[in-house]
Amino acid sequence: MSDTATLSAKFQISIPKALRVAHQWAPGQEFAFIPKGAGVLLVPVPELADLAGIAKGAKATDYRDRKDRF
Repeated sequence: MSDTATLSAKFQISIPKALRVAHQWAPGQEFAFIPKGAGVLLVPVPELADLAGIAKGAKATDYRDRKDRF
């Protein structure tokens, strides 16, 4: 990847425009930092409305819980 950023004295990083446009990230969007080995994954936190329907058809019965483990 040729796009880079520098950590400022205030510990801020600007995301390169090419990445912002490609991923359609907007000002004020929330991100999660996930430690991964020697680096960090930057993952956008989805809005609650974006998660609606992702578990369609899931049943709350016949699932494993801690009681059936040995």
